[in-house]
Formats: sequence, C-alpha cells, structure tokens
Amino acid sequence: MFSLRRLFTTTKPIQAPIASFNTTTIMSQSYKLKSITSLQDVPIGGKIEAEVEGIEEGKVLLTNVGGKVSALGNKCTHYGAPMVKGILSSGGRLTCPWHGACFNATSGDIENAPALDALPKFGLEEREGAVYITGKEDAIKGSKRKPNMKINGSISRAAGAEHVVVVGAGSGATATVEALREGGYKGKITMIGSEGYAPIDRTKLSKALIDDPSKIALREGEWFKDGDIDFIKDDQVMGVDFDKKTVSTVSGASHSYTKLVLATGGTPNSLPLPGFKDLENIFLLRTVPHVKSILAAKKGDNKKIVVIGSSFIGMEIANAMAKDNDVTVVGQESAPLERVMGKEVGKIFQKSLEKNGVKFRMDAGVEKALPSNSDSKKVGSVQLKDGTVLEADFVVLGTGVKPQTSYLQDNKSVKLEKDGSLKVSESYAVERLVDVYAIGDIATYPYHGPGGEGSPVRIEHWNVAQNSGRIAAAHITKPNAKPVPHIPVFWSALGQQLRYCGNTVNGYDDVVVKGEPENAKFAAYYTKGETVVAVATMATDPIMSQAASLMLKGNMPSKSELEEGVDIMTISA
Repeated sequence: MFSLRRLFTTTKPIQAPIASFNTTTIMSQSYKLKSITSLQDVPIGGKIEAEVEGIEEGKVLLTNVGGKVSALGNKCTHYGAPMVKGILSSGGRLTCPWHGACFNATSGDIENAPALDALPKFGLEEREGAVYITGKEDAIKGSKRKPNMKINGSISRAAGAEHVVVVGAGSGATATVEALREGGYKGKITMIGSEGYAPIDRTKLSKALIDDPSKIALREGEWFKDGDIDFIKDDQVMGVDFDKKTVSTVSGASHSYTKLVLATGGTPNSLPLPGFKDLENIFLLRTVPHVKSILAAKKGDNKKIVVIGSSFIGMEIANAMAKDNDVTVVGQESAPLERVMGKEVGKIFQKSLEKNGVKFRMDAGVEKALPSNSDSKKVGSVQLKDGTVLEADFVVLGTGVKPQTSYLQDNKSVKLEKDGSLKVSESYAVERLVDVYAIGDIATYPYHGPGGEGSPVRIEHWNVAQNSGRIAAAHITKPNAKPVPHIPVFWSALGQQLRYCGNTVNGYDDVVVKGEPENAKFAAYYTKGETVVAVATMATDPIMSQAASLMLKGNMPSKSELEEGVDIMTISA
C-alpha cells in the first residue's frame, strides 16, 4: 500500500502561510439555528448544514472534529459547492465535493487549492435548548473570508531592502503574493503581468468562452494595493540577470530582487503546417483577446468550426461552441484524451459530446489549411492526411501548451529541461540558482503522490499552480519549513463535469471502471500494479474528493480490493 512520506521537520505540520486569516467579528450579531437544539446533534466526525433564523437563505455548516463543534460557511469559496456534501477527514480536513478545495474543519482556513478565500468561522453557543451562532449577515450569506493583506508598519523601499519579484499574473502568482503577506512578509512585492488586466480564472476561457476579464477576475487591482503589492499589469519580461539579481522588461524597466518567483505559465502551441501561419481566422486560446477573436468569428452562429486537438482545451472549446454550430474535432488518437485517460474512458467523453452535436475525426493527421474561395486571406477548410477536406469558417487550435520560458532561452546561467521547463525542488526552488523559484506550468517538480516515487513531473493544473505558489511563498517566509504535500486535482466541462485526481507520471497498466460508463456516470481507477495512481469521475461526486483525501493519507485501497467490491466511500479519510 502506498504511503505518502511526511515532509515535515516538526511533529505538527507547518501549513503554507495563507492559512492564517483575520477572524474578527466586528458588528456581529447572534442568530438562532433552526432544527438544532444541542451541539450533540452533530456527531463526532460528522457535519450538518443548518438554516439561520432571520437571514433569508442563510445557512452554516456545523462540523465536529474530535468532539469540538465549529460553525463555518456552508459553501465552498471556489464555485459555491455545498460543503455538507464534501469529505470530512478524521484529522479535520474538509474537502469540497466538486474540485478538491480543502479547508481546516475547525478554523475554516485554506489547506488546498483551488479556493483563494477561506470559509468564515462563526461564534457558537448552546443555551436554553437552542444553538446560536455569532457573525455578520454578509459573511453568513456570502460564505467567504478573504485573506488579511494588511501589514503592520511600513515597507522599506531602500536599495538592497527585501524585495520579492513575481513574474506572471495568473493563479499561481496571485496565490504567491497573498501567501507572502499572510505569512508575515513585510518586504516589497512586485508582480509583473503582461495581459493588461487583473488575474483571471483562466479555466473559464475554454469552458465558457467568457471575454470580459472583470467577470472572471480572481482579484481586482485595488486588492493588491491593499496589500502594498506593486502590480504591473501590462509589461513583459525580456530577461533575467541571475548574478546581478535583476529582471528587465520590454518597457525598459529593471527590477532588482532579493527573491524571484517565475510564474509565466504556458503558451499555446501553433501548427507548423502550410496555411496555419498565414491564413486568418485560425485561433489559439489562452487569453481574453483570443476569446474575443473567436466570439467575433462565431457571431451569428451556424458556423462550420474545426477544432484541432482532442485534449482538454480542444474538447472544452468544442463543447462550448456546439450549440447552433457545426463543430468537428480532429484528433490524432483513437479516442479523445486517450493518452491521459485511456481509450475506454476517452470514448465516454466522445459520446457525451456527440450527444451535443459535436463530430469527431479521430486517428487523423492534419496536412494543411486551405484558403476560403470567397476570401483568400481567410481559412476555408482543413485538409487531413487521408485527403479529407473539412470546410471551416474558422479553426481553433487546441494542440497543447508549452512552458513560457522564452525569456530564458539564451540565458547561460540556467538550464532548461527538454520541454522548456525549469527543474525545481519540493519547495519549487530552481536547481543551481540562488533565491529563484519557478511555479505552475513552467515547473518540473518531484512527485510523491501514489506511484510517483519522486519522479520529475510537470503538471498543467489550476490547483497545482496555486499550491506551488503557496509552497514557494512558505519557503521564502519560513526557509526551514518543509512543503505541505498535496494531490493534483483538475476538472473539465465535457458535456458533464469530469473530476480527476492523482497523476500517471510513471504510467498505468489497467483501469478499473465502476458505475454506468454508458450513461457517463462512473468512477475510473487508474492502476500501476496494485497501486491506484489516479481517479477520474463523472456524475459520482464526491468520489474524486474522497479519493484525493485517501491518496494524501496513503489509505487508498488496492486494485484487487476495488475489484473485490470495496467502496472507497466506506473508508475513513
């Protein structure tokens, strides 16, 4: 049985610094809970959702960890999942049933991405045969507690003073700067972005084609000012002098640093084939301008759209555009997502999208893009290697991403991996460099999850980016602290919601499928020998969250046990 090795130097784990939040309850009021007469109504190791009298639709979550009952926000701060349907571990870890966000079940503090905000905690009292909470109405209804970014005292901006420069402005960069402030870092912080807007929930670009950055902003610009963070949103890094500890940008600026965090994410791959470089209406998808261009081309619907690539981005784009359009996905594998998910599970996703009208051309190679008969500047069709010609009003490339490290390509002080990433330690410190960290899509780190055995892996997941940023920040503020282990989680909109945890860095040799795969309602367990290394689910929440919790503790059942009928929901997390 796999056992996740402990990475701490003390008997009590040191959490990433974002776990400390301001819990003041100024202007709080007392509210009675409906249908709860005693704190003993909450069993040890259990949780109950209770309605709040006097607040319309107001609810809180009561948890009992080792006999201690706490009142917390009832909805996950990520996308609002009901936490009562999540997983409460014996150690007091509360996991969202949808996307794996984790909170401390006693304090509400964050323990794992993708949530940026903690759960609010409320005062709790039992008196006269009733249970009351104390809190503010907006906190009860909103179920969020933002981190306290304020610092005590002033920041030294003198030459040579402490200064963390974060290159990038995505979810990983956001988590980094917030974790630094929450961890008590009082030095100067500069975050350099290049897209011209505040950090966004990038997952919604491909899943929902949202083109207004304000609607998917993780934080507004003012938020960073409150934390005395210099946020530069429209400059691009050109290079780094690791000896002089300076970062140079396109604008001509030079930023000195004492610590550097590289969080530049990925850049989408184009196709080096005839027509794809020259013809218009062939789009990539990574930024808001990309979405705007796609929506402009799609205007009026009833378009013929070719999506090249049957991985997650390509499949999500196809699903998002399927209504009122003729969408065809072209993939090299025999089933979508086959490399990651396997053929059997990939076929489930294919059938799910086919029900929405998406067509598929699998086992297909692309030969070239051909111009339109009506406008030779624009694409009119895509020719496959077998000679098939697919008409197209426009084309979207979902052909993967590569690490955005072009600014380091000719830098003799750093060695890039073959894929362009940077090899880092468990704390995300870049090998052979001093005071430099790399996180998110550009980091290749040692994986210690089930079956990982420390193998180097680069994972392009939303929650990995955030967690890596928090771990790097924790190492900056507490250099002797060991990183908190986590299990990678991702999700995708493929007709129905896909959940996935774990990783197959060392491959898998079998898949145990439970449920009703023909109805896209299943749990698939990816195994290497007897070890379950990854789990994918559809319409079976909270099995993925339970699996992630069991993986973290080393309690996941073996392949043989699953085949014998063991239900992971019956195992203590």
